[in-house]
Formats: sequence, C-alpha cells, structure tokens
Amino acid sequence: MAQVLCQLPKSKKPTELLVGNETADDAGVYQLTEEIALVQTVDFFTPVVDDPYMFGQIAAANALSDVYAMGGVPKTAMNIVAYPIQTLGSEILAEILRGAADKVAESGAVIIGGHSIDDKEPKFGLSVTGVVSPRNFWKNSGAKIGDVLILTKPIGVGILTTGIKRGKVTKEQETVVTETMSMLNKKSAEILQKYHPNAVTDVTGFGLLGHASEMAEGSDVSIQLFAHSVPLLPGTKSLAKDGVVPGGSKANARWLASKVFYDECMDEYFRLILCDAVTSGGLLIALPEVEVEAYVEEMQKKNLCCEKIGRVTERRENSIYVYSKKFEQVASKK
Repeated sequence: MAQVLCQLPKSKKPTELLVGNETADDAGVYQLTEEIALVQTVDFFTPVVDDPYMFGQIAAANALSDVYAMGGVPKTAMNIVAYPIQTLGSEILAEILRGAADKVAESGAVIIGGHSIDDKEPKFGLSVTGVVSPRNFWKNSGAKIGDVLILTKPIGVGILTTGIKRGKVTKEQETVVTETMSMLNKKSAEILQKYHPNAVTDVTGFGLLGHASEMAEGSDVSIQLFAHSVPLLPGTKSLAKDGVVPGGSKANARWLASKVFYDECMDEYFRLILCDAVTSGGLLIALPEVEVEAYVEEMQKKNLCCEKIGRVTERRENSIYVYSKKFEQVASKK
C-alpha cells in the first residue's frame, strides 16, 4: 500500500486530523470537539480457522484492536462481508456474524449495519469507530530513549494457523491459538490508561519486527529486542524448525532484511518467528522504565500476558537489533 500511496498527490492536512497515514499508524484520529476525537479503522481478511463462529470472533477482535492501540474506546462497528452465498449457503455466514456480534458486545460497542457483496472467496471484517480524548491518545511513534518494550500476547499465530491447515497442530495447540486471536486487547489497554506510554501499536500482519521497525522509524530511534524474552505460542518453535511458515512471514523477513541486525546466534527459523504474520496480536508498548514494573505486576495479577522484550536506544544504522538473550540478562545495560 505504501508503494501506491506514494504515487498520489499530497493533500493538505486539516488541523482536525490528529493522526493520518503519515507513520502507518493503527487508526486515524479526527478531532470533533475540545473533548472528543473519533478513532476510525477498518480491517477484513479471509478465514484463518475452520469454525465460522470463531472466525467472526477473531475478525472482530482484530478490527477492534486498532482502536485499543490508539488509547480509544470502541463505540460502533459495521460488518464488511464478501461471501459466496449460493455456494456456501446462509448458515455459515450467520455463524460468522454471530461470532462478530458477540465479540463486539464484549467490547461494549454496537454493530449498526454493514455492507456485503457476492464473492467466490469468503472475507469478513469490521469498520470500527471509537472515541478518545484529543489530548490523550496513543501513536505508534514517540518512543523515547530508555523506554522498555512490552508485549501483551504471544506470537506465532501465522505459523500455528498454517500448521492447522497442514494437519500438524494438536487440538490443544489449536485451542490456544484460537483463544489468543479472539481475545480482546481491552483489559491491557484499560490498565495502560493509568500509565504514560510514549508509543503503542498492535502486532498484526507485519509481524513483531515489522511493527517494531515502524515504531523505531516513526520515533527516530532504534530498538534492541531480546529474542528469548518474546512469548511464543506452544508449538511455534518446532513447527518453524520443520518449515511450517506462511508465505506472509517469509515476505516480512525479506522486507525487513535491510532494517534488522541479528546477532550470529540467531537461527534462521527464529528470525522467521519474529517476522511471523500475526492475526489479532497483542499490544507492543514503549513505556518509561520507571512505570514498567507496576504495569507488568498489574497485568500479571489479572493473568494477562505481559513480557519485557526490549529497550529503546538512540538511532543507529539499523532500526532493530535482535539479540539471542533474555531481557533480564541485559537489564542493567542502557
């Protein structure tokens, strides 16, 4: 999309547009009044699981996540449907919509309509509108030197869902990845509201390293990432070692090749894991170091995933530096 947008003429940015597409942020933010700004986003994709109800849940959680990543509260949603009604019938679509409706209701938002077209391949998602204070919203840029990077969901989703398609995943692993994708980022974002993050994004199709590189470049900093502190879904390593990696993850790795430095201990399969294309991933947060322990402790008390995975440094040659270590091994090194 960046290759397309760069060919379009630049339009004048109105003062009410607080966040546009300048830094590939998660959603747009448009100010209405001194107290209220709209957060607007849209996302849809082809099925990642066989269960239509769970597909609806995952697609809804994925779309809602962009609002949470901006510090907003989702209010309304509209269904986006591409579906071969004559081939698959209405019952499957009804289950997809039911799953999405239940997840939207869990978020506190409401579905107010949508649009559908006939298409050979099913696709589903949502357009979501939320609200946020125009004085207190989050962006994927603004990370400060010394910030600690926190991740709130394990990665490996693309690898596990590819494993499901190839019949290489256990029932337990399938359940875990499905539950991870369908889980809202609502609680993680609500807890974060009492802290002062300098940058926030959610991890989705560009993978952990892709979204980290956008944060680094938008903030004019570099990021140290400690690979063995990154939480992984069960089975991710063994599947990646066996070559069960989706094409999107491999494309991410190629796209990031000039942006990322890996230490010599990093195996090729682990590099692909860090670039794995995620659906409905967690929040990636750049948080001042003085607030990190309190946020992590509060998240863990709620039994929510919350791992310290990296640190923000001054701008260097590469956007990301990946080390085959744990965060705690270098915690004292700035």
